[in-house]
Amino acid sequence: MDFHKLTEVMRRLSLEAGDRIMEIYESADFEVRSKSDDSPVTAADEAADAIISAGLRAAFPDVALVTEEQAASHSVHASTFLIVDPLDGTKEFIKRRGDFTVNIAYVVDGEPIRGVVYAPAKGRLFYTDADGQSVEETGPFAKDAVGEVDPMSVTQNPDNNALMVVASKSHRDQATDDYIDLYLVKDMKSAGSSLKFCLIATGEADIYPRLGRTMEWDTAAGHAVLMGAGGHVVRFDTHEPLVYGKDGYANPFFIAYAPGVTLQKY
Repeated sequence: MDFHKLTEVMRRLSLEAGDRIMEIYESADFEVRSKSDDSPVTAADEAADAIISAGLRAAFPDVALVTEEQAASHSVHASTFLIVDPLDGTKEFIKRRGDFTVNIAYVVDGEPIRGVVYAPAKGRLFYTDADGQSVEETGPFAKDAVGEVDPMSVTQNPDNNALMVVASKSHRDQATDDYIDLYLVKDMKSAGSSLKFCLIATGEADIYPRLGRTMEWDTAAGHAVLMGAGGHVVRFDTHEPLVYGKDGYANPFFIAYAPGVTLQKY
């Protein structure tokens, strides 16, 4: 893989998809439908998927592509693949809250080694560069020119007596709260979509436990960004690394965290 080309293509497609998403988001009204699993889908999900899928297939025709909005791709089995959630946080989008993201990742042998997370309503763009280092670009987000970028790094020595916790905004439950209670917490914030991974990657949070259903396209890009900033994502039950390419692309519960956080067993 040409990682310079991969970074350029993923970044550009996320911005193009973000523009289309925001056009629909800022319109007077948009249709919301239910998919077979009762999850919501909008024209923005489908439009963003069309942009990203066409761009990835044109640039990398020999790399398998898995995307949330194309059910046929969910039966793909490959050791190397691109995986896309064109609009993560559809519920936040529908409620016109800004915590939704465009997610594109590249997985090799079970590990998401490159990714981009773009939150168009918040004006935040996170991605791994050609060397695998995660950066946050601060604008102006031109399609053909990279703006100023700041290298990202997790908190190097988090204080286990005063941790910063980030949790899901739409999927918070008692089990999650019970697990968080095992830690000494300084502050807790809520965030939607894959932004939770990025908040750990920037050092704005230390740990994100997820005791709920997610799919690989929900997490791969954020996982890649967090790894590129020095963080980890492990299974909740065994604390072994979370891997990708599983049958059906469903994830177990997991914990994303900065090294130095002492993980607790539930």
